[in-house]
Amino acid sequence: MATRLNFKKLMHRTVLGIAILLLVLPAAAAPGNHGKISDVAREQAAAPGADKIDVIVTFKERPGRAQRDLVRNNGARIGKEFKAIKGMSLSIPAKALEALARNPQIEYITIDAPIMGNMNVARSVVRTAVTSPNSSSRVGSGVTVAVLDSGFSNHYDLYKDYPNEVIAHVDMTGGNDSNDYYGHGTHIAGIIAGRGFTTSSIVGVAPGAAIASVKVLDSNGAGSASTVIAGIDWVIEHKDTYGIRVANLSLGHKIYESASVDPLVQAVEALWNAGVVVVVSAGNEGAEGYGTITSPGNSPRVITVGALTDWNTVDTSDDTVATYSSKGPTPIDHIAKPDMLAPGNRIISLAVEGSTLETAKPESKIGDGVWDDYYFEMSGTSMAAGFVSSAAAAMLYVNPSLNPDTVKARLMKSARKVDVGDPFSTGAGVLRVYEAIFETGETTYAPSPAVFRDETTGMLGVENLAVLWSDAVLWSDAVLWSDAVLWSDAVLWSDAVLWSDAVLWSDAVLWSDAVLWSDAVLWSDVVLWSDAVLWSDAVLWADSVGSTNAEASAEAVMNTNDGIDEPDPDLGTTTEVSR
Repeated sequence: MATRLNFKKLMHRTVLGIAILLLVLPAAAAPGNHGKISDVAREQAAAPGADKIDVIVTFKERPGRAQRDLVRNNGARIGKEFKAIKGMSLSIPAKALEALARNPQIEYITIDAPIMGNMNVARSVVRTAVTSPNSSSRVGSGVTVAVLDSGFSNHYDLYKDYPNEVIAHVDMTGGNDSNDYYGHGTHIAGIIAGRGFTTSSIVGVAPGAAIASVKVLDSNGAGSASTVIAGIDWVIEHKDTYGIRVANLSLGHKIYESASVDPLVQAVEALWNAGVVVVVSAGNEGAEGYGTITSPGNSPRVITVGALTDWNTVDTSDDTVATYSSKGPTPIDHIAKPDMLAPGNRIISLAVEGSTLETAKPESKIGDGVWDDYYFEMSGTSMAAGFVSSAAAAMLYVNPSLNPDTVKARLMKSARKVDVGDPFSTGAGVLRVYEAIFETGETTYAPSPAVFRDETTGMLGVENLAVLWSDAVLWSDAVLWSDAVLWSDAVLWSDAVLWSDAVLWSDAVLWSDAVLWSDAVLWSDVVLWSDAVLWSDAVLWADSVGSTNAEASAEAVMNTNDGIDEPDPDLGTTTEVSR
């Protein structure tokens, strides 16, 4: 069941240390404000020449024969029926949408949103090994990570149907072919559980973990919300059979509605409530500004991961937030996201020879003359999510009794805190695997906090995690979010451009298809592939592109930690390790 947060209630909240005079946070949009149909679905239905539209319908009760008859009587063709949510996907005549919504059995109707993997691609050389195969090959043993992505193709480092490697592979796209023709899913699987058999210098964080590959994206890295939800259904149904404890979703779509009615959010929260740690990418729209987190990363329950740039050095003083890494708070609900950062820039992992990505950018293969066809370099919050998924697998390897909320809370508490910075870019800090393994706190409920404006004082604040997470000492804001400096930066929080309604909250600016979602901008070679765009100082540091405040976007994110520490090879598989 989706989490509903009360954004008007001011009890148990932490108020920031300065008054914000320029920000007016609108109340979270309740489903009733716009009826039972999302704005985007209504717009598509009303578009000139609209015939049929693809939607996801949720019902008040789990759908059965009566609900099937209802939608068919309105001229709809049923696509998929779901188990994780009380809904189904439909192709329905545009003119029948309003009539269907008026039926009391209907809870909500929204579009079957297009999905893309959250990745960019760069080239050159990047940090390689995160663990040593000789010392930590058992890390992750007994834990299966479901990778909902573009499928998986055999690699010398990971094989389908080989004991304890890729133990399950299914295709939810309708093609009955689980191979990865895009190249994204195999790359993510390698970050999580690559064995390093081809070269010992490139190994996953949890090389002992098994992979369950659930194909939900096609050869172009595209899919639909309904296909992803069907994949989530499969994971819930088979989690006990394959020992699935973690699910990685390095994908997303633009946020169209509150998380409480978003079908994809409802599905990932059902998976979370089923006992599976869900890790999702934040999105790669950070250059567009704040409020650019994608769904399902707007769920307050799951772990949403942004990307760190470590410049291929062990010196953490030069680490920065990747300019493309999406920023919070989330649109509509104003949830503080991302939850944390992990390395996401120029990450080397498994390549799929002949895949769409490999063919488009052959220079992104590792050009050492030996392993050119086996490893490929990508950047994005997709890669960052893979690191956090593998960290969760390592934690569950040490202590299988951990619940998803405790895993999330420990990851956030143990993250390397930034001295100064922007919490809507960095979250709780940068992933530190070893420290997360050794955390000892427990909780059964660890939602990301809502951001609010105190109407009495005019101050910006977040829900008090000490109360929200049920332990005033263990989970205090000072522990989770570093210190008071992080939440009371006068430069960050009083920036007229950063917080003005016209920039942060206006659909016309923030979510304009012409700016953010058009193929010409988001997926063109100029933006997606060009080093000149991805790496130039003009883009990385300029106020007009990277941030509205150079101090907040550059200097304030320094001195973080890339955080990939090598797990202790002697860690047990069933006993929690204390300090």
